[in-house]
Amino acid sequence: MKVVPAKPANAVEPVDLTPYLPWRRCIYGVAGLAALMGLVIFLATALGSTRIPLGDLTRVWMSRLSLAEVGEVPATLQTIVFDIRLPRVLLAGLVGMALAVAGATYQGLFRNPLADPYLVGVSQGAALGAVVGFMLPVTAGNAAFGLIPVMAFAGGIGAVAVVYAIARVGKTLPVTTLILAGVALGAFLASITSYLIMISGDRLHGIIAWLMGRFSVSNWLHVAIVAPYVIAGVGMISLYARPLNVMQLDEEQAQQLGINVERVKLILLGVATLITAAAVSFCGIIGFVGIIVPHAVRLVWGPDHRALLPLSALAGASFLILADTAARTLTAPAEMPVGVITAFLGAPFFLYLLRTKKKAVF
Repeated sequence: MKVVPAKPANAVEPVDLTPYLPWRRCIYGVAGLAALMGLVIFLATALGSTRIPLGDLTRVWMSRLSLAEVGEVPATLQTIVFDIRLPRVLLAGLVGMALAVAGATYQGLFRNPLADPYLVGVSQGAALGAVVGFMLPVTAGNAAFGLIPVMAFAGGIGAVAVVYAIARVGKTLPVTTLILAGVALGAFLASITSYLIMISGDRLHGIIAWLMGRFSVSNWLHVAIVAPYVIAGVGMISLYARPLNVMQLDEEQAQQLGINVERVKLILLGVATLITAAAVSFCGIIGFVGIIVPHAVRLVWGPDHRALLPLSALAGASFLILADTAARTLTAPAEMPVGVITAFLGAPFFLYLLRTKKKAVF
């Protein structure tokens, strides 16, 4: 007969934490946000200067996807939906995804919910590159491989490379020095951009429209160029979700737990900068997406980056598609810059974050 030793009176029963882990809720969140994004994409193709009834829109989609025999579908509707609106909607989704994930990454790296994708000079470098592209006499306008997107992309990457070179101390990258270098270089580049805008002459309207954000010239080639950067970048950042979680404790503790902190910072900074530069090169500077989306997701689903990153990607895509849809329908047939919509929604939320942060500190 086996004798089971008696438990001490003060023994503590082990607690099974499995039921309390938020994975089920996160899976539901991913599924729900993915379904929401699909619905938003579908509805956004119906809205514009020419509104398409939902019945006709359903017939167009079913005809294109060969889901059912729906009879003859007007070629005009197919052109509007699949050649004009759908690439614009998908590009807005990709840009929103890139900015939201980059924002979540920067907030994790700097351990600050007020950080955004433009913190280390991407926007100022991209803006300067785009303005120079507008002013050159050989500008290729808004062609997919035109000069303006290339100059904007190169400007954003180049600005961050300069900031990184300035902030690096030996083999380490102090976060505070990185931020200060980004602010200083950003102010310098912004001053040059302002002067070029002042002397731009008849190119002023195009420059201002680009700087405020726009998707009006989107096409399938733009989507094909941006999509690999965003998809690969989001996938790469997601692989570092666990190290990013550990780094929320402290860099020294993360190092003691086996995380190569400097290597992780370099990779995440580089990839987040790359997808941000790719996103803004075709649509201009769109603010607040990288702040409000990750923070809103964090409030609902928590700070675990294994869930935060994919949820932010889906929420950012839906948010910017909705913002762009509002930009092209509120004043139709004219269009508002999408940056106006995101700033209108993001500025009050940013002030709320500042107020909450102040209460937490004081």
